[in-house]
Amino acid sequence: MASGGRRWWALAVIAIAQLMVVLDGTVVTIALPSAQRDLGISDADRQWVVTAYTVAFGGLLLLGGRIADYSGRKRMFLAGLLGFAAASALGGAAQNGATLFGARALQGAFAALLAPAALSLITVTFTAVKERSRAFAVYGAISGGGSAIGLILGGALTEYASWRWCLLINVPIAIGAFIAGSILVSESKAGRGSSYDIPGAILGTAGLVALVYGFTQAAKPGVGWLSVEVISYLVGAVVLLVAFVLVELRTASPLLPMRVVLDRHRGGSYLASLLVFAGLFAMFLFLSYYFQYNRGYSALKSGIAFLPFSVGIILTSAVVSSLLPRTGPKPLMLVGLALTAIGLGTFTLISDTSSWVTSVLPGELLMSVGLGLVTVPLSSLALAGVSNDDAGVASAVLNSTQQIGGSLGTALLNTFYASAVTSYVVAHHLSSSGFNPLAAIHGYHVAFWIGFGLISSAFVAVLVLVKADISRQPGVPSDA
Repeated sequence: MASGGRRWWALAVIAIAQLMVVLDGTVVTIALPSAQRDLGISDADRQWVVTAYTVAFGGLLLLGGRIADYSGRKRMFLAGLLGFAAASALGGAAQNGATLFGARALQGAFAALLAPAALSLITVTFTAVKERSRAFAVYGAISGGGSAIGLILGGALTEYASWRWCLLINVPIAIGAFIAGSILVSESKAGRGSSYDIPGAILGTAGLVALVYGFTQAAKPGVGWLSVEVISYLVGAVVLLVAFVLVELRTASPLLPMRVVLDRHRGGSYLASLLVFAGLFAMFLFLSYYFQYNRGYSALKSGIAFLPFSVGIILTSAVVSSLLPRTGPKPLMLVGLALTAIGLGTFTLISDTSSWVTSVLPGELLMSVGLGLVTVPLSSLALAGVSNDDAGVASAVLNSTQQIGGSLGTALLNTFYASAVTSYVVAHHLSSSGFNPLAAIHGYHVAFWIGFGLISSAFVAVLVLVKADISRQPGVPSDA
């Protein structure tokens, strides 16, 4: 275990690695139009650049968390860094869509080793309430603000270098973090257990892939929600996910121990995280296209347009770290979710001639403050009362909800966007070829309203389920 100032240097290394993982969820979003044109990717398949990463990440996180618990969190942290660098290099060199999708899936798989190891290392390193609040403030700022920073970085790299550098930039960052982590991070592992629930990992990941793929197929022209293909994938996803739960209930060494998720407060925080990140992608994905396609912004200008959102989250997270020990998580989360939902709702007012200052900036600021109030207490609450043996898997579940929420949200919202655009074109007797700005605006509005509904649902989940305070420490049983 690291002691004294070394703990904070270790946190800096972990933060850099976590920032890289979070950035990669959105850094390619701003570069997606360029990559799509360069590699000839269709509109229906373009979302796989995002979801190939998030599905692999979310689907394998539980297994990654258990591997980190049993094999050593530092060891898996370092292994994840090297694998992530290699997968990023492959994606940066991709010559077609299939290679890019595959590289993104590999990035997600190695991120599934890296992320839970990183968060559980924070959990077992910082045990005092005030220190842990400060450590989670760093993590919360990265989780929220890092997504927007990724859009700025992606814009700069796309405009002045190439969209490929949105992936290649990870290589030197990962190598630098590997060297520093080898020196500064201390090893930690669970005191019991050693077997892995491979059937659970296969069923869980296959179920998520089937679910996302079903949403994706529904967006394709001439297919739709009621097609045999889409219904088959969605039914198959339900069967696989139910089988996953049954396996977890009966296996001796479950990938997802029910004691971790059935705690009322922790389960509420996981559900809220899933819904928030599903809704959050409505802003990132569709504002990116709105900026570049409707407003004619360059990739860099589009990234800069997200800057207030990023700064707002970072500043709010710093304030929340001092408030959290006094208020507990629930009040902060409720206020934050309300502000986030209102902010996202304001985007339903944008038009093809809207001003960024009057129509986009207010929503960005509301969402940034709201998410800053949500992410720090959410991270703390999700890991409060967890024993050190389960720190990795509890961390993995939190990360899983974010990645699964992001992948399902992207697939779902992209599908409804495509359907809304098609309906608008037909209803107004417009040409179906090429980009129609008014039809796109209608599609954005539909996606933003769905995102508003998702975040509002997270507010209800916290209101009903979360009643704990943050004073519960690892190793102290939580009161369900």
